[in-house]
Amino acid sequence: MKTLISALFLICSGLAASAHELWLEAEEWQVSAGEAIRLHMRNGEKLKGLDLAWFENRIDRLERIASGAVEPIQGRMGDVPAVQVPAVAGLNVVLYQSPPSKLTYDSWAKFENFLNQKDLAWAFDVHAARGWAEEGVTELYTRHVKALVGAGAGGADRPTGMETEFVALADPYAGGLAAMLVQLFYQGKPRADAQIEVFARDAAGEVTVSLARTDAEGRAVIPVVAGHMYLLDAVVLREARPESGVLWESLWAALTFAAP
Repeated sequence: MKTLISALFLICSGLAASAHELWLEAEEWQVSAGEAIRLHMRNGEKLKGLDLAWFENRIDRLERIASGAVEPIQGRMGDVPAVQVPAVAGLNVVLYQSPPSKLTYDSWAKFENFLNQKDLAWAFDVHAARGWAEEGVTELYTRHVKALVGAGAGGADRPTGMETEFVALADPYAGGLAAMLVQLFYQGKPRADAQIEVFARDAAGEVTVSLARTDAEGRAVIPVVAGHMYLLDAVVLREARPESGVLWESLWAALTFAAP
């Protein structure tokens, strides 16, 4: 069984090369204190994708922040949903960080689509100036993911030291929320003038995609509609270190929550 699970995970990892976002999705976004928070780790596009099981070697950090305390989350090989932890009263912030994974694009068109979708067109000129080939473009990518689950009033998100991350500046479960205020960070500093993709799914499963942009302080106001789940996504791209053996490195920040 362990061999089968491992094989399935390797297949999923390969599919992740062509699928974009990775996010944590709660079965219930509001629970009672002591009730289980059950978060699915999903990889795909437009809030549709593979449900990834718990694998120790695919986790650099997995923690829950609530009531001012940080608690590591443990799981079991093959668990689905991957994250299962009792809720603490107030806002529960669950964060996941992946180790680096290597990706080789099988066509220039796919790399081109990635750059255009994520507002990274500046990389075309850099790639050409370095004299790099358009075939077999290589990349390291890491995931820096948060999910917000409510268990009553109180609590707040905060920077966690991930190299890039969203910080929620409002509690989506406090009531009467018409817009979500977030701040985007990179290397501990606000990331100004950055694109945020906003994926919204309604109760019928229909997904809409819109764009937002951070201001000079890395902040953005995201309008929300009651009864929708939201995924915010922002990507940092930089030239990889020569010793890494790849050309590019991408760092993906994601935040999920629901508007009651």
